[in-house]
Amino acid sequence: MRKTVAYLTIVLILGFILESCSQSEKRFKIGVSQCSEDIWRDKQNAELRMGAYLQGNVELRFAAAYDSDERQVQQIDSLVATGIDLLIVAPNQVATISPAIDRAYDKGIPVIVFERKTNSQKYTAFISADNYEMGRVMGEYIASQLHGKGRVMEIMGLKGSSPAIERHNGFVDGLKNYPDIDIIATLQGDWTEESAVKAITEYEGDLTNIDFVFGQNDRMAIGARKALKSPTIKYCGIDGLPGEDGGIQLVRDSILDASYIYPTHGDQLIQLAVNILDGKQYKKETLLMSALVTSDNARVLLMQNEEIMRQSDYLDQLHNRADNYLEQLGTQRVVNWMAIGVIVLLVMTIVLFYLYYLKKTAIQHERVVNTLWNMEDGQGDGGESGEEDEESSVSLFITRFKEVVESRLADSDVSVEDLAADMNLSRVQLYRKVKSITDSSPVEILRTARLNRAYQLLLTTDLSVSEVAYKVGFTSPSYFTKCFKDEYGKVPGEVRPA
Repeated sequence: MRKTVAYLTIVLILGFILESCSQSEKRFKIGVSQCSEDIWRDKQNAELRMGAYLQGNVELRFAAAYDSDERQVQQIDSLVATGIDLLIVAPNQVATISPAIDRAYDKGIPVIVFERKTNSQKYTAFISADNYEMGRVMGEYIASQLHGKGRVMEIMGLKGSSPAIERHNGFVDGLKNYPDIDIIATLQGDWTEESAVKAITEYEGDLTNIDFVFGQNDRMAIGARKALKSPTIKYCGIDGLPGEDGGIQLVRDSILDASYIYPTHGDQLIQLAVNILDGKQYKKETLLMSALVTSDNARVLLMQNEEIMRQSDYLDQLHNRADNYLEQLGTQRVVNWMAIGVIVLLVMTIVLFYLYYLKKTAIQHERVVNTLWNMEDGQGDGGESGEEDEESSVSLFITRFKEVVESRLADSDVSVEDLAADMNLSRVQLYRKVKSITDSSPVEILRTARLNRAYQLLLTTDLSVSEVAYKVGFTSPSYFTKCFKDEYGKVPGEVRPA
């Protein structure tokens, strides 16, 4: 009878789950592996999120490698392990990230390589602006400003990255027809303002009479400006971002002489990804349009971008209002399911109480029979043996409950009912049993086990705090950080080995 009720309960729960899933469309899980984190990528990530929202059936999972090849390889493998449907990746360097991309592709996961190239051919699509053309146009622009004669310095981006290589090659080719322009130095940076300052500070060559500095992005151009501190030198870069302190504003305000718009187009990336997943036609190679920014067009471009940003803010507000509305609908749906659940639980409770009553009656009858039998045989009641059996039963229960908890750590949706089902107990039975033995609730024990596992992962792996949080079943990194601090008196980042 008890097995019949258990089977019936499982069938009911599975029926509810299947019905709920059938009412929602398939969601695509897309992993985004960014080689770094900066204002250009912040803008692109915002566009990716907006594109995912407009698609409605896309879930994004972000990872940023902070210019570390090793970290990006680990993050790509981790994203693949979570079961993504497609990978979007900006490789940190041309060669070193290729093996991780190949592993994802070989598992049947479509790969979109964007902004930076890989030396592997195992990708589904590539999308970027033309970095060689940007460098070439910048070279010709500087030559025109110098009337074909002068001294120029170049600050390159991250060594081994395809944009740095291609922008340099284009820049050199753009100056080939101007023999009186001397490239006095090509210094190595890493896309950051600080790297340009450091490269110039440590340069031992002649820094006098420089006419122009070409930073391969706007931040390095600004770093060069701060390091050289010369009012006569002109500076140009690449990125041409809108907004405060973006390249377009810097050109308008004559801080930079020129920049070059390096388009982010996160929404176009998402559309390409969905087309691939939906089996629609798509281009394997896509070059994005870009443009030179000078004092002649900076003011107009800035006005246009400010209007676009204003409209984007307006869309964000609409997005938030829509989310609130959907949340209300979701809450109503949850209430309906809870009402159904309460009815099912009431029925189950009545049945279980009835079964408990039958079992208790049978046990009492059995005890009476055993007592009579023992009395006839002249045997004792076996009290000590009963205590040993009880201790053994408690030990077995604790061992089994520990196994169940550890097997469900990564499941963020696991409930006390799930744990109870794994133990072949009701929720109430599991709670009472665990509480009587440990003086803690099952939920408290599950949370403590998750935090203990997280502590070990932080000590022994290079996973980010967010990745650790999701790996041990927390749905929110911020909530994980709060619980971790409550448990250990410090935030997760403080337990990393020095």
